[in-house]
Amino acid sequence: MDSTAFVKLIDQNRKIALCGAGTAVALLGLGLGYNYMCKEKKLTQVGVVSQLLVHPMKSGKAVSVDSAECLRMGLKYGDLQDRHWLVITEDGHMVTGRQQPRLVLVSLACEGGQLCLNGPKMEELRVPLQQPNNSVVDCRVFTVDVQGRDCGDEVSDWLTRYLAFDKTIRLVHFEPHLKAQWPSEKEPLFPRDEKVAYPDAAPIMLMSEASVRDLNSRLDREVTISQFRPSIVVSDCEAFTEDTWDHIQIGQVEMKRVIGCGRCIFTTVDPETGVLTGKEPLNTLKAYRMTDPKQKISPILGQYYTIKKTGVLLVGEPVYKVTC
Repeated sequence: MDSTAFVKLIDQNRKIALCGAGTAVALLGLGLGYNYMCKEKKLTQVGVVSQLLVHPMKSGKAVSVDSAECLRMGLKYGDLQDRHWLVITEDGHMVTGRQQPRLVLVSLACEGGQLCLNGPKMEELRVPLQQPNNSVVDCRVFTVDVQGRDCGDEVSDWLTRYLAFDKTIRLVHFEPHLKAQWPSEKEPLFPRDEKVAYPDAAPIMLMSEASVRDLNSRLDREVTISQFRPSIVVSDCEAFTEDTWDHIQIGQVEMKRVIGCGRCIFTTVDPETGVLTGKEPLNTLKAYRMTDPKQKISPILGQYYTIKKTGVLLVGEPVYKVTC
């Protein structure tokens, strides 16, 4: 090798070495920066998880659990996933407790590979949970087009008889590959990559016991937390302080608050009787909880959250507000 070629080789090796050293320094800097940020993250306990509630069927009865997986699309307990079943008319429009209050008395469970439905004065219905040969149905949640796999004629007949409806009712189940809702299409504050099955807006709705106590102090007839259908209920905090929890951590789960939960006529359905009770507690909420300019006609009770870090939630775990 002549001297010129040797010098070029040395120069190339020097450049490679410098590049590698630069990359190593950059990675070290990123690591140190990450560690610095983690050290600066401050956790302040603001409450304790007192209830975890999974609502498998939209407008159906809640399932109270001691633990649940907290996934990007909401709570999961065994085969039960929050708001993953939807009652629809034959033309695909959703049917909820707003139109059919007695839906709140229907319980949906999954046992031994079977889907189980129960309701007042109805025989229990059990059908296979997985029915892959059933058709996929186009349906709507409010104005949003979604999809679900039909749960079959037996389920349709059971629900139609239970509701004594003048139209045929069907039940659909959301599967991961089907068309979902993208909340950001209705509310730009939601991340663009956020999707949900059949909830009104978000994968998680959190509220405090104290907020409901405050409301009850203003009512002639008390209401229960189940009337507001939260996913996570928090105790040991002041009323409405959840309005300020922009970033929280429970165990390993991290959530970001997006927007307040605007309340509607569904809050006037008694969850124990399935009867529309009238104008309360909605009127009282409107008198003092019109706190979010984005919810122009809806009072706020509870907050919508998205999941930034998944994990398992347990009743009794502390809730931490995260600040940097």
